[in-house]
Amino acid sequence: MSLQAASASFRPDIEGLRALAVSGVVAFHFGMTDLPGGFVGVDIFFVISGFLITRHLQQEIARSGTVDLWRFYARRARRLLPAALFVILTTLIFGYFILSPSEQQFYSKGSLFASAYMINLWLIRWAVDYFASDASNNPFIHFWSLSVEEQFYLVWPALLLVLARLRPGKAGLFLLLGVVAAVSFAFCWHMTAVSQPWAFYFSPLRAWEFAFGGLASMALPQEWARRFRFSPALGWLGLLLIATAYLTVTEEIPFPGSIALVPVLGTVMVLLSGAHESRAGPKSVLAFQPLQKIGKLSYSLYLWHWPVIVYAGILKPELTIIDRLLCLAATLLLSLFSYHFVENPVRHNGWLAARTGRSLGLAALLTAAGTTLAYGSAALAGYSLDGEQRLIQESAERKSAARELDSACVLEREAVEPKACRFGAAHPKKTIVLFGDSHADHWSTPLKKIAEENGWRLVTYLKSSCPAADVSTWNGVLMRNYDECDQWKRLVFGEIAALKPDVVILAQYSSSYVRNAINHISSHQMDVRDWARGLERSVARLERAGSDVVLLRDVPVHKSYLDKCVARALWQERSPSVCDTPRSEAVEETIPAAERKAAVAMRASYVDVVDLFCDRTTCPAVIDGKLTFRDRHHIATPYAESLAPSLERAVFGETRVGAVRP
Repeated sequence: MSLQAASASFRPDIEGLRALAVSGVVAFHFGMTDLPGGFVGVDIFFVISGFLITRHLQQEIARSGTVDLWRFYARRARRLLPAALFVILTTLIFGYFILSPSEQQFYSKGSLFASAYMINLWLIRWAVDYFASDASNNPFIHFWSLSVEEQFYLVWPALLLVLARLRPGKAGLFLLLGVVAAVSFAFCWHMTAVSQPWAFYFSPLRAWEFAFGGLASMALPQEWARRFRFSPALGWLGLLLIATAYLTVTEEIPFPGSIALVPVLGTVMVLLSGAHESRAGPKSVLAFQPLQKIGKLSYSLYLWHWPVIVYAGILKPELTIIDRLLCLAATLLLSLFSYHFVENPVRHNGWLAARTGRSLGLAALLTAAGTTLAYGSAALAGYSLDGEQRLIQESAERKSAARELDSACVLEREAVEPKACRFGAAHPKKTIVLFGDSHADHWSTPLKKIAEENGWRLVTYLKSSCPAADVSTWNGVLMRNYDECDQWKRLVFGEIAALKPDVVILAQYSSSYVRNAINHISSHQMDVRDWARGLERSVARLERAGSDVVLLRDVPVHKSYLDKCVARALWQERSPSVCDTPRSEAVEETIPAAERKAAVAMRASYVDVVDLFCDRTTCPAVIDGKLTFRDRHHIATPYAESLAPSLERAVFGETRVGAVRP
């Protein structure tokens, strides 16, 4: 992934570091849970790139007083673009047969930005969480790090050249680069807490990792480094830090933030240690021949491993260990092929290397070819969309009643001030309040219909990932305690008390907040007893305001994203029933039992809605020709609309408070 040192100054320990880096990333993406922090291998690559590029450029500046930027860019183009375009083309071709047309349309846009080395900016635009489960369907998401590197290659040489012409001396240049690193790190640390996608994908906020590598290349005079007696120990400590990151950093920890210092500093230590003339340090281990071979293939391995495991997971959602080993073998074979027949032949082509313009022309041609292929793939996918495909797409994209009225009806995570959205009669016979998170929102569609047909008013208080239960929660996107949720709920309780509605309906994505056997979200899920007590507190506050309270049981959670799964099934001429989930794997019983008990104790109504989605054995993906869920657990709006009569009977068919309704 980074510049290969000239043979005269080749360091096997750096090749071994590349092997460790790509091995960590592949292990993480292939589901090796014993290495939860394998994704920090990308950070190791960033440091290595900064080290090698800075060393190479400094040598060129010292030798000629300048940097031939065009020649530098030409070498990068020959090194990176051919293999990348080959992988993009192959991924698009296989995607035509594996992905649904709507997915092909969307991911073709990703391939366009990947071809132009700007996919990191596209991912920021869509606020894509790298660790979200839906990201596992995107066969081009791994190009984000290559985009960051290419953007670094574009800016860093020019920056070093400008700084060198200021003639600050080596110490002054070191200080200036240190300032760049400090500023970038400070903003990265801040943005990790404020907006994690920016901190993760935006190249200026990752510049500090490259800068640390650059500083390492300038840190010690080579002669002194070779004889520094503690260099071996420094190297072993660096490897220990990398191992610690691999074993202890998890996707639940805010990243990059300050935790990224662990693998970054570890890599810096290993790089500094490698200059020592003794073989007592880790350089002897890193020079191990298998690691050298993996290191040479690291760029190709990185390119291929992700589309291989993505497509394998789509074709067979429950991959066994044998399946994953076969995927690893396929990745290795594809990497060997592209390394020997695409990457190296272009990289070492004498005709291209003879003139800078030829290599730059190749770069322009390959970039144009990549964007053209992306446009062509998207156009072909659009042509392939038939009536059923479009119906599925429209069902998944259609907004709930609350979101259709105003997107702000469902508050985003950072918002605190409640927004009451009103539907139905201006002078109602009865006022109903719907209170909760996005799992309350999908009920706004049938409840709006019920209110309008009965001359009632529906008022919604909805906030993303914020349950109605009076409990504090952890937010996986913000990577911290969800304080905004607690503040919002306090204000909502006050507004509901002032409104004095006849009925308050509570609904929430219960299994995402509470530990359970079916839907493991994170280690921050709470004990079911704490959840039940929180529900009791919420019900008590609402009943003190004079309202009847109805608690809706949460909906099933499917194993796959139904919109994508059903669309793929139709595209591949299979039955949508392949996307059904066994009831035993979709419906959790421990949480509802505790919720039911809490509701009865507080004389609230508990309404079990699961039979609207499942029969005794199965939770179908399609019922009466309608997609049931637009993802894994949010009801598709057309199907939600059809549930109005059933929901009205279940919630309002009896008047006795405390009834437990099936």
